Amino acid sequence: MRLLFAPAMAFAALLLAGCASAPNDPTLTLQTKKTPAEYADCVVPKLQGSALNPTVSQTQRSYRIVVPSKVAADNVLEAYKAPNGGKVFLYERHLLASNVMPSSFERAAQECL
Repeated sequence: MRLLFAPAMAFAALLLAGCASAPNDPTLTLQTKKTPAEYADCVVPKLQGSALNPTVSQTQRSYRIVVPSKVAADNVLEAYKAPNGGKVFLYERHLLASNVMPSSFERAAQECL
């Protein structure tokens, strides 16, 4: 019984390591010529088309798009006003096996630049 317990605990720790990694550092930082409103208008339909349910909030200078995750922390995309368009910050938590290809969340963010 103890022989099975150690590998199971090691596997659980590896899965949780992806959730606990640097929550304040963006996964990806992008630059766009679009305003935050234009960028959000492009990204939200793409996320909805990928069967994701984004929630959008806005301030005077930024848009925040949150996509709930069933496995890890919510995925967040923030678009801020910049002198020549906008700056986009992507916060996404990956499972260990999903780091090979960009997710539909990341693809939508890059397609709207």
